[in-house]
Amino acid sequence: MTVILFRLFLLIAVGIIAFSIIKYITDPSRRLERARRSHDFYVLDDPENVRRHLFITTQGALFEGEKFLGTADQSVEVTTIVIQAENLDELRGMTLADFETMEKEILVRYPKAEIEWGLPVHDIIKRLRKKQKQTN
Repeated sequence: MTVILFRLFLLIAVGIIAFSIIKYITDPSRRLERARRSHDFYVLDDPENVRRHLFITTQGALFEGEKFLGTADQSVEVTTIVIQAENLDELRGMTLADFETMEKEILVRYPKAEIEWGLPVHDIIKRLRKKQKQTN
């Protein structure tokens, strides 16, 4: 009887460990951090939950977007997304194309949303657009 209980306990322990490993591997925030470290593009978002923030990583920089509801046409939708950089030092080397790619990806998910950039990032984008117009 004791041997059967021990085997049952061991089987349950192995199941819990396997479940924990699978949960850890498929964790979206872990994927976001891995993409940030490898300088890949990744979006972590829950479109069904407006209260959860949107996280985007590209070129090693992490951005956080806050979603706001409003009325669009005949329905209530996400109408404004305010994006801020987590760490301004990570923006080194980013181009205007990187910021435009992020905007396009957000607009695919939220077509009726207006994207507003936080103040330091907004100024950087404005300067990059000004330089681009001067070269054209």
